Amino acid sequence: MTEPGVVVLTDAAAVASEAAERIAMTLSGAVRERGRADWATTGGSMAPAIYRRLAADPLRDDIPWSSVQVWWGDDRYVPRDHPLSNVRPLDDILLALGHTAAGRVGLGTAGAPRPVPLPHGNLHPFPMSAAIGGAHGAAWCAAQLDDELRSAGPGFVDDRPVFDLVLLGIGGDGHVLSVFPGSEAFVSDRLVLAVPAPNHIEPHIERVTLNPDILSVARSILVVATGEAKAAVVRDALQGEGDPRLLPARLARTGTATWILDAAAGSALEPPRRDSVSGRAHDRRGGQAQ
Repeated sequence: MTEPGVVVLTDAAAVASEAAERIAMTLSGAVRERGRADWATTGGSMAPAIYRRLAADPLRDDIPWSSVQVWWGDDRYVPRDHPLSNVRPLDDILLALGHTAAGRVGLGTAGAPRPVPLPHGNLHPFPMSAAIGGAHGAAWCAAQLDDELRSAGPGFVDDRPVFDLVLLGIGGDGHVLSVFPGSEAFVSDRLVLAVPAPNHIEPHIERVTLNPDILSVARSILVVATGEAKAAVVRDALQGEGDPRLLPARLARTGTATWILDAAAGSALEPPRRDSVSGRAHDRRGGQAQ
């Protein structure tokens, strides 16, 4: 098994900055090489902080936004403007469509977000609002996104879309995307799946997710985790062996992945898996992260 890079930094702010820099570099590189970049992004607590850094100078002007196609790895079955939507943070911050506190913090002296030049047509969220408004259901929503991926998405390998970048968070139970321990997604041949509302973890809301097989063909995976509550699951995912069906985060333990952790999330890792902690990134594959 080719192991991922592991970067341990001092705090969540440093994690957000490092993740944003790597996202900018990856998206720009994909556009240079292939003329477009396909990014599957995420929700969770770190997404707003990462978006704020992407929307601020100098990264804002470094990214060729007009050639970036944005997808989502998963989302809850709620309208796009719902507080639990994975799309809303991007709308509020990168597109400056909303006026939430998350969108205002850290973007300019006046406090108002400045939208990045990302065309609305380059956004490909799960069509939750259309599904809910038409009472179609989550399975219909999944089917619509499947069609859009096949018609407007990146190239495919083994019937899976090849994203230039997949950004992931990790749940307290070790889930990635909306693929929970024991999920039927592990045995499904569907590209996009409806997921029943989980009973063991909040929020107890139905979801839609991409098949976790996308991680096996992604060009680059970026995993972000912060806080002591994530330390045990990070350790279990990165050290030792185990069945990904019991701990889905192990699916991101690949050579195409980089895990960016704060000191608390990385505190249970043992040498050589745990780098020294500093205010700057260190990549365990050798030397200071570039």
